[in-house]
Amino acid sequence: MDPIRQQHLELTDVVQFPLPGLNIPGSLTFSPDGRFLTYLFSPDGGLVRQLYGYDFAAGTAQLLIAPGERSGSEENLSLEEKLRRERLRQRELGITRYEWSAKTGHILIPQPDGLYVFVGEGEPLRPLLTNPAKPIQDAHFSPNGQWVSFVQDAELYVMPAAGGEPQQITSGARGTGKTNGLAEYIAQEELARRHGYWWSPDSQKLAFVEVDETHIPIYRIMHQGKDAVGDAAQEDHRYPFAGMPNARVRLGVVGREGGEVQWLDLGDDEDIYLARVKWLPNGRLTAQILNREQTQLDLLAFDLQTGDKQQLLRETSDVWVNLHHIFHPLKKLSEHASGGFIWASERTGFRHLYLFDADGQEIRPLTHGDWQVDSLAGVDAENEVVYFMATKEIPTESHLYQVSLLGGEPHRLTTEPGLHSVVLDVKRGRFVDVQQSIEQPPSITLHSLADGRSLVTIFAQPDERLDQLPLPTPEIVTLQNRDGVLLYGAIYRPPASFGQGPFPTIVSVYGGPHAQRVTNNWFLTVDMRAQYLASQGFLVFKLDNQGSARRGLAFEAPLKHNMGDVEVADQVDGVRWLVAQGLTDPDHVGIYGWSYGGYMSLMCLARAADTFRVAVAGAPVTHWDGYDTGYTERYMGLPQQNLAGYEVSSVMHHLDKITGKLLLVHGLIDENVHFRHTARLINALIATRKTYDLLLFPDERHMPRKADGRLYMEEQIANYFKKHL
Repeated sequence: MDPIRQQHLELTDVVQFPLPGLNIPGSLTFSPDGRFLTYLFSPDGGLVRQLYGYDFAAGTAQLLIAPGERSGSEENLSLEEKLRRERLRQRELGITRYEWSAKTGHILIPQPDGLYVFVGEGEPLRPLLTNPAKPIQDAHFSPNGQWVSFVQDAELYVMPAAGGEPQQITSGARGTGKTNGLAEYIAQEELARRHGYWWSPDSQKLAFVEVDETHIPIYRIMHQGKDAVGDAAQEDHRYPFAGMPNARVRLGVVGREGGEVQWLDLGDDEDIYLARVKWLPNGRLTAQILNREQTQLDLLAFDLQTGDKQQLLRETSDVWVNLHHIFHPLKKLSEHASGGFIWASERTGFRHLYLFDADGQEIRPLTHGDWQVDSLAGVDAENEVVYFMATKEIPTESHLYQVSLLGGEPHRLTTEPGLHSVVLDVKRGRFVDVQQSIEQPPSITLHSLADGRSLVTIFAQPDERLDQLPLPTPEIVTLQNRDGVLLYGAIYRPPASFGQGPFPTIVSVYGGPHAQRVTNNWFLTVDMRAQYLASQGFLVFKLDNQGSARRGLAFEAPLKHNMGDVEVADQVDGVRWLVAQGLTDPDHVGIYGWSYGGYMSLMCLARAADTFRVAVAGAPVTHWDGYDTGYTERYMGLPQQNLAGYEVSSVMHHLDKITGKLLLVHGLIDENVHFRHTARLINALIATRKTYDLLLFPDERHMPRKADGRLYMEEQIANYFKKHL
């Protein structure tokens, strides 16, 4: 019997995780011998993940490891782990990370109560270190699989992978406010550098970062909703506000057994970001150094035997440097026995791949054109072939391509429309493809890397909710803004019972840099708030304005030193286009967004009051002097050098123009966009005698997590639009 399809979405459908069609395997990894594909999955459709292995020969999957009881609840997580999950925007519980040892075939599994090692099928999970006195952070195997490293209580430790006593190999940080071996807040949140130490290829040494934040004033967050008072009701953060001091970092190298640290010369300028660190196969260590203004990036190489430092290359930009993870050392090249490396640069305005020799001299570009390389998927050094993901045909999709190190045109390997993410096997003979589109939930298939042909379907498990819930496919559209710039949008139409329009319209906005929301992917379809509001008779619209990602530097550049201007104008152009299509009632337009989207909701209500009548602003930045250095200064410069820009880009500068209805939503323990932003805005609203409504969540951070609170929030937001729009 076919399942009965709901006539309408319910708000309970909006807050359920995983989203429909998205309970899929994650953290896909080939085993070192290529016989298995391991992944994390929740068989009951929940958030608690278990470790599975797919046997390619048998064509079956089996459970390898179930998580311990303590890992199934956020209440059992340390503050350090909770903050790490915030940086990753991670909701899943259970086993959330694992790591293969390529040499031993063992798997390292961190859990809330310690570290465990899985040595093979039929063997019990081996406890390595359990019930530690202090939380264990960022555990890894050494390259040879004989050792396990981790950070505990601000210091770096190493212990035998077979078991034994951990040995502390760094010192001087504990109790001083410093840390050894951990990435600082800005590195994690804004630079996408998650780690603070790195093993040498021979497993004899570890490079690590010493972070000193003692000079950064404490920003205290009070847990106002807690029943108890005392130390547990507060947390202190060293938060670097725009224009204020950053963390001081040093890069050192220490032996596996500890001893004297070799500190490396990162240059005369101490006010820098340590953006990336990587060991080369020949034992040299590289570091990417980004200047405070984020307009210059140096790739440095250190000879640890002599202490010599070499600048391999320098990237500069009149806009800003977008960091990436595309730096791939090569042991040898057919034309250069000493090897070289692959590097990505936006020197042409679009990110492309380049081949360099070992001394940093460019050999040739590998890709070119008005499109960007998203990531490096892998390199077949023996056959001199590079595999990469890119937007070559259309910027709303991502596909796998190959190109020769000797030059030539790229060849596309993925054929189905939509977004693809891939994992290549060690021998570069196969790849696993996770493919999705607005019409197709993610599926996982195994392909030949030689020609892209499909070999077997690994996962295409149906979600019964897809047969039960009314989830119309949104329509991806294109339009031109006032200057003729092509923009991509998405429309969620109300059911036919509401007529053909024009409709009251709600714009769903993010609008900020380093993000792209309108793509041919399943997440667009299962935006459950958008689908719910559309089911209630609203037309919901998304538009990627100028400044958003994957369209090249020229598309991003209008935001430089002037946030909240061009983005607002583009969103207004989007609404005008909808009105011209007969879809939108111009007298009934609202907007909502979170974080930068919350900022945009406020700016649209203020700077385009004749277009937007209602706004819901979640966790909004209200003045950029209250946000962090790494993100803000990349786009706005330092406040000391752009006072006028910071003033005009603040919401408070435009409050006199607000005439519409406003609902502010914020979590009181948000450690990213502090509640201070909303508090300062409220003071300004009071001073200008502007009315507002307020929805607070005392125990939520930047990403609301608790189901009951999220349901309450969705009720309030939906009712707000129904009442005022």
